[in-house]
Amino acid sequence: MMQQIERIQTMEQAMTASEQALTALGEALEQYRAVLPQLNALKEYYFSPQWRQDYADDAAGNIPKDLPRGVLSEDGVFNLITEQNELMDDLRTLAAQHQK
Repeated sequence: MMQQIERIQTMEQAMTASEQALTALGEALEQYRAVLPQLNALKEYYFSPQWRQDYADDAAGNIPKDLPRGVLSEDGVFNLITEQNELMDDLRTLAAQHQK
């Protein structure tokens, strides 16, 4: 009887944790889908001649110093793209494991 109660408690915890994780994942995927067009536009901008011109203008002091311009840092957008690629790799790995 004690093993049965422990098993049920363990599985109840597994169910609760799984529900919470799946809800969070679903919400994160919705947020990602919503921002994906902006992210794609950012990547297109980052690899464009316009970004290089904006970067050069910032380096020359032609961009107002009080303007948020993290997008003009070389590492900021690159790191974001790298993080996206790594997460996509993780999702592909998880999907492959799920199909087994």
